[in-house]
Amino acid sequence: MNVDSVYQELTGKPQGKIALVVMDGVGDIAIRENSYLTPLEAARTPNMDALAKDSAQGRMIPVAPGITPGSGPGHLGLFGYDPLEYEVGRGVIEALGLGIELKAGDVAARANFCTLDAKGIVTDRRAGRIPTETCEKLCAMLSKKIKKIGDVEVIIKPGKEHRFVVVLRGKGMEGPLTDADPQKVGFEIPAAMPKNPKSTKAKKTAKVIAEFYKQALPIIAKEKPANGFLMRGIAHQPDIPAFQERYNLKPACIAVYPMYKGLAQLVGMTKIEGPQTIAEQFEAYKKAYNDYDFFFIHFKYTDKYGEDGNYAAKVKAIEEFDAALPILLSKKPDVLVITGDHSTPAPMKGHSWHPQPVMIHSKFSGSDKLDRFTDTGANLGSLGVFPAKYLIRYMQANAGMLDKFGA
Repeated sequence: MNVDSVYQELTGKPQGKIALVVMDGVGDIAIRENSYLTPLEAARTPNMDALAKDSAQGRMIPVAPGITPGSGPGHLGLFGYDPLEYEVGRGVIEALGLGIELKAGDVAARANFCTLDAKGIVTDRRAGRIPTETCEKLCAMLSKKIKKIGDVEVIIKPGKEHRFVVVLRGKGMEGPLTDADPQKVGFEIPAAMPKNPKSTKAKKTAKVIAEFYKQALPIIAKEKPANGFLMRGIAHQPDIPAFQERYNLKPACIAVYPMYKGLAQLVGMTKIEGPQTIAEQFEAYKKAYNDYDFFFIHFKYTDKYGEDGNYAAKVKAIEEFDAALPILLSKKPDVLVITGDHSTPAPMKGHSWHPQPVMIHSKFSGSDKLDRFTDTGANLGSLGVFPAKYLIRYMQANAGMLDKFGA
């Protein structure tokens, strides 16, 4: 019997509020240079420490052992969708997060401005993290000059800092395509190619993207430091079951960055717009407390500083998160989960395969008798190491939603 169908049969009404609070990329590794302390272990976190004493802890495998996930698979796993079954391009997620209403046949790509040398070699994949205002100016330049490629409409919308979205709208289009991104400096921008070489629709998409590069790069060639751009997650919108139907929970998303809003929207969560800091996000949660059963609250900066390789800044971000936590705890949910969508170790300057720590706090979670919420401590927790796609089921169980299985 399919395990999801078993859960479906056992699912009842929630007996309280559930909050999934995601410190993006919070997981890390202990190395000699950092005194064998991960950022979670080095940070001063009195509020999470207090929760840890009455919580269950463990670690989660976001996709499968050894697989390094992107943010899309990482979050889909947290939402209970097997990332290997539901593959979603980052472009679709980012486009939804920016408020673009995708139509059937639309292909979306997540893009970011980069720096190219005179030979077209990528020297900085994020163009020094240009300010959002610069991104908006560059996107306006491209939008003014490139409105259509053949019979395909081109929609360009800026995001935060160096990020933007390109949506291709026309007949006979589909993804997924490989990334027009070498993923590291020192290489040229590769051509985007169909992942299914037999797909004529994907071949057309690849030709449109190649022509887009041909027209767009000369427009920004004299801009510094953002004189190029990379495109990845090139795909069309897939069909995914709605979160509320799947789990019998009315969900809301409180995130700042478009990609995470898009992920939430993809599964049918209501986006609560406006908050820009974690303190404001927790305040928004309090205001919406009576309107929803499930809250997804996203904190970006642990991942950002991990990708920058900035250990000290990642520690500080964790401390800032912890300092704001009492706002949420003043209207404490019945089930509170604090975790990451994956690990982003500062020494690696990127996402990794290492299981991320997770803490579940509820009336029935029990205590693992741990004094802190840390990577190393989570190894000793009663939850053990488990696939992230089952986290939602632990949340449902702690909320009294799952009936007994069998006689």
